[in-house]
Amino acid sequence: MNSDAKNTRALKTPLSSNALLGAAALLVAGAMQTLTFSPFNLWWLGPVSVLLILLVTVPLAPEKLFRAGWLTGLGLFGSGASWVYVSISEHGNTAIPIAVLLTVLFVAGLALFHGLAFWFWGKLAKESAARRLILFPAIWILGDWLRGWLLTGFPWLYLGTAHTDGPLAGLAPLTGVHGITFWITATGAALYGSWWLLKHAKPVAAGATLAVALIPWLIAPAMNRVEWTELNEEPTSFAAMQGNIPQQIKWDPEFLKDQIVTYLGMTEDHWDTDLILWPETAIPIPQDQVGKIIDHISEQLGDNSTLITGIPWYGFSDRIEDFTFHNSIMAIGNGEGIYHKQKLVPFGEYVPLQSVLRGLIGFFDLPMSDFSRGPAWQDPLKANGVNVMPFICYEVAYPDFVAFNARGAGLLLTISNDGWFGDSIGPLQHLQIARMRALETGRYMLRGTNNGVTAIINNRGQLTETIPHFERATLTGEVFTATGSTPYMQTGSWPVLTLAVILIVFVRERVIPPVSASGS
Repeated sequence: MNSDAKNTRALKTPLSSNALLGAAALLVAGAMQTLTFSPFNLWWLGPVSVLLILLVTVPLAPEKLFRAGWLTGLGLFGSGASWVYVSISEHGNTAIPIAVLLTVLFVAGLALFHGLAFWFWGKLAKESAARRLILFPAIWILGDWLRGWLLTGFPWLYLGTAHTDGPLAGLAPLTGVHGITFWITATGAALYGSWWLLKHAKPVAAGATLAVALIPWLIAPAMNRVEWTELNEEPTSFAAMQGNIPQQIKWDPEFLKDQIVTYLGMTEDHWDTDLILWPETAIPIPQDQVGKIIDHISEQLGDNSTLITGIPWYGFSDRIEDFTFHNSIMAIGNGEGIYHKQKLVPFGEYVPLQSVLRGLIGFFDLPMSDFSRGPAWQDPLKANGVNVMPFICYEVAYPDFVAFNARGAGLLLTISNDGWFGDSIGPLQHLQIARMRALETGRYMLRGTNNGVTAIINNRGQLTETIPHFERATLTGEVFTATGSTPYMQTGSWPVLTLAVILIVFVRERVIPPVSASGS
């Protein structure tokens, strides 16, 4: 047995020695991370969950780490993303047993990202406890990054998102959500290291380790007072309509025109508002068939008013040289532009391998699930001379995508139809994600939804006005355009990712002495 193996085995605890107890602890640790997000908002459980993961995994042999990571991911996604069942079962016309099976496969598949990250961690760190602690934050971040783009990506449930109301929120304009996640995981590693040092009568080293880990937690709240961007002193009046259209009739041909009439009626007293927002596919008919409706809206709007609405788009695409559908958003009135969604949701907006899957079950034949991806680098919409960068539904979850597209825009805007997720925690997580994007960019984020939560989010990620779930109502308020950029808008996540790679190279190239049971 080499010294590294002796080192990690000396760190064994009941959690790592008993396979069943360890598996349960990892599942609990993953589920604890879900509790850090909205609506629970127990952000302090983030480092605690990381500490629990390390108590189980640091003493394990490398070949056991893939399973440990997969169990951690199973706990996280099984608790935090199981809302997909509502989409599959209630709105996908899928039998309950098949819906349960598809949900299990979805969760188990996402958990593989954690399994892969932990496997890589074991390959790099071998059985050196010191290496494992140093590398853990770097490996976690790279795993999150991979999950955010591979196979279209699932950039959901990043630990840093929980700090929209947490003490690390001040880091968001500097490092973005991945930087906050990095420090949460580093804090968990420092807690583990301090525990081990105290156990071996090294209180000074333990105190120094904790002190270093606490520095960002003490500095970040002061960073909240830094003004990274400059807000215009002149407010823009804003109104958003939440129609609360039942998902069951959203695409029923008999109710399409009724939905438009609903939004027209809700807007009756607000035609002179500077900026009016209708949610995703509020006009559920392709733009080439609703010319008279658009003309009517234009006639009703005030001279300085712009209405922005979600609408399907059908036409010839030069990019793919064919006629196609896009999930789009357009400006009407004292504005211009149309934006086609780039980040499509698999099965909800397009069906992978559709020639094989179409017709097998109702979930593979959802209404409007044949959209095409919009072109990259689209221009913002114009509203009263202001650049407004829109993001449709799921797109707001991609931190770098939002940050880079926010350059040159005075306002950010996101529309969604979270009716797919019913009365679950999914829509509240989605709202919190939008709040983090506002924090990262120092810009107001205007959120329009079909059934909630419609909101005005200020440049500090705080909610100033909201409409609760499942209410038909109109939100009104004032918003302020912004100029300038946060550091994160200029660099994206690359500094944090580069730091992760540097840590990996440093640990591999330099000799990190094993921490033995005697403390040597």
